[in-house]
Amino acid sequence: MSDAKRKTFVTRAAVAAGLAGLLLFASGAAAEDPLVNTGYFGDVAIRGYDPVAYFTQNEAVEGSEKYSHHWLGATWHFVSAENRDLFIKEPARYAPQYGGYCADGVSLGTVTTNIDPKAWRIIEGKLYISYDPGAADGFEKNPAKVGNSQKHWAEVQQTLVTEKLHKDWRKSVN
Repeated sequence: MSDAKRKTFVTRAAVAAGLAGLLLFASGAAAEDPLVNTGYFGDVAIRGYDPVAYFTQNEAVEGSEKYSHHWLGATWHFVSAENRDLFIKEPARYAPQYGGYCADGVSLGTVTTNIDPKAWRIIEGKLYISYDPGAADGFEKNPAKVGNSQKHWAEVQQTLVTEKLHKDWRKSVN
């Protein structure tokens, strides 16, 4: 790729990232954004754990590929067809906040992709997942962290969009 083409692509990518950030910010609900944490490999949300089970069974339960649903660019696993159908009817009710990225990290304005599906809390009817049990405890015990994560989510989304565009750009020049 020539330097002129690369410069044009980078400029377009920056504009796209800015527009994407504005669109994500304007969309409001965190669970409805297209930035679902699928870890470093694959496309499975919450490492295959059932998002509905956190609410109905009050525990982290691994789902099954047999009961899966594709939503927002990720595959979600469930323990039963019933849980899958509940999710399909109201995904924003059951999906973790911040696309399943570490809620504690988001409260600090950072991106933490590595999560532990067993490090979770439901606070005011919303599911938050963290990278370890200590972070989940701290997130729950410090109400300011919930407010901080909501405040920082727009900038974290922008970081995620920019990283994705950069990764896509690097693939296109190689």
